[in-house]
Amino acid sequence: MAAFGLLAGGLSALAVVGSADAATTTTALSSNWYASAPYLMPEDNNPPDAAAVMDATGQKAFQLAFILDSGGCNPAWGGTSSINTDTTMPAVIQKIRDKGGDVSVSVGGYGGNKLGQSCGTPEATAAGYQKVITKYNLKAIDFDLEEPEYENTAAIHNEIGAARILQQNNPGLYVSITTAGTTAGTGWFGTQMLNEAKSQGFTPNNFSIMPFDGGFSGAAAQTDALVKFNTLLQTTFGWNEATAYAHEGVSLMNGRTDAAEYFKQADFQTVLDFATAHHLARYTYWSVNRDRQCAGSVDPGLSGACSSVAQADWDFTKYTVKFAGATPPTTTASPTATATASPTSTTTSNPGTCTAPAWSATTTYVANDKVSYSGHNYHAKWWTLNENPSASGQWGVWGDDGAC
Repeated sequence: MAAFGLLAGGLSALAVVGSADAATTTTALSSNWYASAPYLMPEDNNPPDAAAVMDATGQKAFQLAFILDSGGCNPAWGGTSSINTDTTMPAVIQKIRDKGGDVSVSVGGYGGNKLGQSCGTPEATAAGYQKVITKYNLKAIDFDLEEPEYENTAAIHNEIGAARILQQNNPGLYVSITTAGTTAGTGWFGTQMLNEAKSQGFTPNNFSIMPFDGGFSGAAAQTDALVKFNTLLQTTFGWNEATAYAHEGVSLMNGRTDAAEYFKQADFQTVLDFATAHHLARYTYWSVNRDRQCAGSVDPGLSGACSSVAQADWDFTKYTVKFAGATPPTTTASPTATATASPTSTTTSNPGTCTAPAWSATTTYVANDKVSYSGHNYHAKWWTLNENPSASGQWGVWGDDGAC
């Protein structure tokens, strides 16, 4: 997608120099946090302090972007700064881990030369990415397969083969595959990528689409694309609907996109409601660098360092935190969420004559918890914090049990 091209490589190259050993050993987070990790560029686009974002939102994981090939099948940040001499990323990673968090690293993205294009074989491609996993002691990795690489059949064979090998050689490694989204779910090349995965017998933790920059108008178009992508997954792998959703993810773009689409907080909430109601495997977005209002004019045009929509700092990251809290982990027990208030109302309702406890914006609820609000009884379908029952919507967290 064009957004990844501009933000990943078009503004400035990464500047990572020096030498360092791998970041210290860390315990893997539960899978719901890797599934909710938003993209972050720590060396570009006026990077925010990841620790400050964690404190403000409760987010525990970030998707660091992007690893490309610097030539000769050698992994490098932005394709220019070798991981062999990197001292900057280990410091960023350690700061996140010191606060109980962790990172995934995204390889690929829009534009640039990828390892799959130059390494020659799946085995050589996997060996290149294994250096990244070892260097940063990774428990998760994201393959961002899009233009122009995913138009190269041999390169996609190498990338999918590498993902399969890494999954086998690193037990418990969380592997996500991210690709372009279209109003049909994904396009011809995305479908070819799915067929390649099927032919290799490879199933990642999720296949995620990016439903933006492709003629999308609001959240309804995005959820429609997710439904259609679900059908593609069913057709390709022979899964039923529920199994396909359990292997499906979404990667959004906050605020203004390259195509001048606008996705605001309400759109993120709608897609979040869809994701949790259908038990999607992943909900993330590009990027934390953009999760703040632009200075001066709210919408100065496309920016890699602000969203071009009206917002408070880290509004969009709060939605990924909600997804982490609503998504049962598939590894260890879920950590306690520490999300702050979301952009919705913070008032407590008057239950009238209802006997169920009044809903409170500051209380964390889990599945089957019962509350009352504005004369109605509600039950929680999954984890929630500060989501008003009366504004829950079709795919919302609250089930309306009727008048008291």
